Amino acid sequence: MPNERLRTVMASNGWTHSTLAVATGVDPKSVERWVNLGRTPRRVTALKAAEALGEDVHALWPALRQARPARAVSPELVTLYEQRADLPVSTFIELLSQARERIDVLVYAAVFLHEAYPRLNDLLRERAAEGCAIRIALGDAESENVQQRGKEERFGHGIESRCRLALLHYRPLLDVQGVELRTHGTTLYNSLYRADDQMLVNAHVWGVNAYGAPVWHLRQTGGGTMFNTYAESFNAVWETARPVES
Repeated sequence: MPNERLRTVMASNGWTHSTLAVATGVDPKSVERWVNLGRTPRRVTALKAAEALGEDVHALWPALRQARPARAVSPELVTLYEQRADLPVSTFIELLSQARERIDVLVYAAVFLHEAYPRLNDLLRERAAEGCAIRIALGDAESENVQQRGKEERFGHGIESRCRLALLHYRPLLDVQGVELRTHGTTLYNSLYRADDQMLVNAHVWGVNAYGAPVWHLRQTGGGTMFNTYAESFNAVWETARPVES
């Protein structure tokens, strides 16, 4: 197929096969094949031709446009779990236990933590006593987004009751210095469990309960952006959330 873009640019600027061949150091027949047969020159030659013609090389030969290579594995990804149910609760507890500076939890309810580990509040008190700043954002049971999530999971009003139950679990921490508890009404795309430079991200999938959705364990690195993306998302939700009154 002829390269009509190249033909038009050459004609409008008075270029011939021969003159462009001289400018790029190739045979005139090569230029003829670029124009009439739609052949794509090697990148170095194409760049020379584009510079001579005053055109963008990718506009003349779109095939030279290179997609950004995808990394097989992100350096920030520690482990990928097919579903949250594959993680023992000890994974969450060990993560939180290692925190020295910050713990952030963004969920709708996640009552499985208290149910499987009744000492969770004691653990959070201990971390706070050691100077760890703790922020916990739970779903507002009255929020339309929370209620919609219940419909999507086919749990009906179950999610609203779980949000209320989660709030009851965490309420004893309201008077603990270093612990902040808020409720939010955002659309929750992922549940986040952060401890310093590590984070468990539980993806949310339409029509699937969170325990059946994937989880990725991230570790913050100097050159990565995934961890910071989720951390900034938490901060954005936190700003919209309402403090729980004691």
